[in-house]
Amino acid sequence: MNDIPLSMLFGILVFMLLVSGFLTGSETSLMSINRYRLRNLVKLNHRGAIKAQNLLQKSDRFLSFILLANSFLKNLCAALATMIVVNLYSHDEAFIVAAMAVLTFLMVVFSELTPKGYGATKPEWLAFLAAWIYTPLLSLFYPITLFINGFVRLLLRLVRVDVKKSPNESLNQEELKSIIAEAEDLMPERYQKMLTGILDFESATVEDIMTPRKEIVGIDLEDTIEEIIEQIRTSPHTQLAVYKSNIDRIVGFLHLRKILLLIGQDDFDKQAIINLLSKPTFVPDNTPVHAQLLSFKREKNTIGLVVDEYGDVQGLVTLDDLIQEIVGELVDDEMAPRKQSDGSYMIDAAITLRELNRTMQWTLPTEGPKTLNGLIVEFMETIPESGTSIKLLGHPLEIIKTDEHAVKLVKFLPE
Repeated sequence: MNDIPLSMLFGILVFMLLVSGFLTGSETSLMSINRYRLRNLVKLNHRGAIKAQNLLQKSDRFLSFILLANSFLKNLCAALATMIVVNLYSHDEAFIVAAMAVLTFLMVVFSELTPKGYGATKPEWLAFLAAWIYTPLLSLFYPITLFINGFVRLLLRLVRVDVKKSPNESLNQEELKSIIAEAEDLMPERYQKMLTGILDFESATVEDIMTPRKEIVGIDLEDTIEEIIEQIRTSPHTQLAVYKSNIDRIVGFLHLRKILLLIGQDDFDKQAIINLLSKPTFVPDNTPVHAQLLSFKREKNTIGLVVDEYGDVQGLVTLDDLIQEIVGELVDDEMAPRKQSDGSYMIDAAITLRELNRTMQWTLPTEGPKTLNGLIVEFMETIPESGTSIKLLGHPLEIIKTDEHAVKLVKFLPE
């Protein structure tokens, strides 16, 4: 070895540092590559992607090969550096220590940090190139990697670790929401809200999305026929509940399309309305939203009254309400939080906590009160006066407007 020129030893050392860097960078790129994009490229028959996916399916083999090759190269680099120092400065220990320090610096910079940074930033190009190189090498060194992996499995078995049992990698609902929130640069905001709505769809009940009882618009048969005709003509809804005196005495639902042609006739009366009514559907308030959607589809129905355990009407739910739970409001929502110039948000207290959480990425509890007004009143155990400031579950706010029955407008301050 002493007969080898120093220039050749330096060249071999530099080459091995570069190869070690390629091994490190390619390992990082293969483990960092976007799995979903990789699967899509495989469907498009991208040859590099196919080879990369095959490598990832047997990751224990290629990781063993990389670790083995990298360890060998780094040890060889240390030996070469020692030979170079001995040839230049004989056996002076100070120079040998200095050479090891310089070599360690070069390895960290050129064989570790730089390749890993490049592999994590631009994983695809390096991963596909590495896949073409590693595929034949893994076949060539298969006996060695097989022996090493078998030996490692034996050691793990001795400490009662079964490598065949894969850990549970399923994600819960909140973890999936976090992934969607972190993908804000990769998809439009409307798609993020839609995906979040789909996740909430499984846990929501009709009580969470219903129109409250006091906001139900309907026809009272106790009113005069003239008042009923005027209500039908000016109603913004396509279906109305028809009842006597109060909503608990529901008679049925009236589809306005069926009645509009009749209201101009001379013999039009309340009996004509009753003849066109459809039978009311009652929905328990704890019915899951996805189950109610299937029920509407099965029964070819689009509207139902929500009742509690005592049979009292609590609200009304429609097919549109269920769809909006996924896609969001079909029109501009007046209750949507409005950001102010100072960074605060003006929010209608009638907004549901589910919609507020979805819009603001908060985690206010939804098990009890369903609206912001309900949560504030429960928290303070009274209806607060305008100008009151509180910290609601970590969120500072000021009550802007109230009446004797409820909180109307709230200002959430910057945290």
